[in-house]
Amino acid sequence: MQKISPFLWFDSNAEEAVNFYTSIFKESKIETVVRYSEAGPGPAGSVMTVSFELFGQNFVALNGGPIYKFTEAISFVINCHTQEEVDDYWEKLSAGGQIQQCGWLKDKFGLSWQVVPIEMIKLFQGEPKKSQKAMQAMMQMKKLDINVLKKAYEEG
Repeated sequence: MQKISPFLWFDSNAEEAVNFYTSIFKESKIETVVRYSEAGPGPAGSVMTVSFELFGQNFVALNGGPIYKFTEAISFVINCHTQEEVDDYWEKLSAGGQIQQCGWLKDKFGLSWQVVPIEMIKLFQGEPKKSQKAMQAMMQMKKLDINVLKKAYEEG
């Protein structure tokens, strides 16, 4: 068990969300489903929490009711090795959600994700003028395109 795990508060669809996430990430699994008892506060037998794992990272999803909503103040970054990986995660996670700027999106449950090609970080740490051009290119994008970022960097 890891020392610190993200704890995600859903209204009543935690199990649906976990099934969605574990269908997208190949290295994932549902570990434990805990149900409310007669003591509540949720309906007896309904899902209270789902413990799951994505790429070795443990998470817990809670059906806690409509009190809290996700915001962009918390997001999960997916570091991608190829453009194909960026495209795949982008397409799957944005389905039914909201596409945002600079590689950010909200999935259909309102959770924010950043789908990032790892090569982008190298570009931003490179020669300052070239890095600025790559950054300017990124600011114009929704889904990140590593070839466009590389071209902007090289032209900088």
